[in-house]
Amino acid sequence: MLKKIAVTAVVAAVANLSGLALAEAQIRVEVSGVGSNQIPIAIAAFTDEALTPQQVTSIIKDDLTRSGYFKIIDANVVLNENAVVNFGDWKSKGADALVVGSVQSLADGRFDVRYKLLDTVKSSTLSGFAVTAPPANVRLTAHKIADDIYEKLTGVRGIFSTRIAYVTKAGSEYRLEVADADGEGTKVALRSPEPIISPAWSPDGTKVAYVSFEKRKPVILVQNLVTGERTEVANFKGNNSAPAWSPDGSKLAVALSRDGQTQIFTVNASGGNLQKLTSSSSIDTEPQFAADGQSIYFLSDRGGNPQIYKMSAGGGEAKRVTFGGSYNITPRISPDGKTLAYISRRDGKFQLYVLDLASGQELRLSDTTKDESPSFSPNGRYIMYATESGRRGSLAVVSIDGKVKQKLTVQAGDIREPTWGPFMK
Repeated sequence: MLKKIAVTAVVAAVANLSGLALAEAQIRVEVSGVGSNQIPIAIAAFTDEALTPQQVTSIIKDDLTRSGYFKIIDANVVLNENAVVNFGDWKSKGADALVVGSVQSLADGRFDVRYKLLDTVKSSTLSGFAVTAPPANVRLTAHKIADDIYEKLTGVRGIFSTRIAYVTKAGSEYRLEVADADGEGTKVALRSPEPIISPAWSPDGTKVAYVSFEKRKPVILVQNLVTGERTEVANFKGNNSAPAWSPDGSKLAVALSRDGQTQIFTVNASGGNLQKLTSSSSIDTEPQFAADGQSIYFLSDRGGNPQIYKMSAGGGEAKRVTFGGSYNITPRISPDGKTLAYISRRDGKFQLYVLDLASGQELRLSDTTKDESPSFSPNGRYIMYATESGRRGSLAVVSIDGKVKQKLTVQAGDIREPTWGPFMK
């Protein structure tokens, strides 16, 4: 029996982003490297999937391939979720798992998409569900199926149905864009003749905070991605920069120079209730809440050069965290709080590193030389960051062990400042 699930209102609204304009250019994704233990899986074509705007099984295959953790076995057959399966045949083809399913067109224009994941080794059903989706959400449905497959076979929640945001520049126009994690379904949230920097997703995935120069100075705004409504959160004297959400979404940690030297503050996500957290004679900036909300990582030159520090979310004594290299910036903490990602300058190269906070072991993840703006996937398995390719900004994704890499580019213009959205409920 397949369980019936529905795309929730919030997910559907953010997925459609009906108030946003379609972007002109799509992202191209190139994948290299594989995980250390690939899982062989066959994905049969879903019955009647030609009825849908996008081919469901093609999206599932692309998602799993891009992850680096799956080896796709050629199925060359159409099988629905009720088909009688000879498990031995599929096992002999090298498949440890088999995906089957169907698509049915409903009278109201929606599609009934059914899926089942089979274990060919144990000759059993691992998972399955049915989703009723409008045409605009067929791609999201396929991503959700891929998420379920990923989770059931790896034990880690999948991120294929999550969203990313980033800034592109084409000519004199800056655009804040939102897309699926695979770069498809790109929509424009904001167009501006002035720079847009430091976008950051809200924990519920319905808003993005960012810094805009529309007023000829850096101002922090929060934009509702569903309604398009914008709220000015920080427009104080001097620079207003580096917004980062608290885990409960109630406030932002920000860097302000209102008192002269740039320091760390918190402010309500709707504006107001400004509280100062650092009062040093150095530059303190780029705050990031830990996943539990109890502490904040930030960048400071208080030791003579830029390094990453950690303090209580209420301020107070700060302890230095990074010691490898003399220039470490842009801290990002993993969802489980165990790994710190940052950009380190060594031998003139700006590259992505991660630090295991328990062991103190560092690992360089990138081989490019102008990296910036790292952002963890919500399951903590991947990091997206900005880099340069042929003198143009591009995005890259790397697994936290460095073995799986993706490059994301657009046909024209620069693409920078990525931020990976949260899991949607």
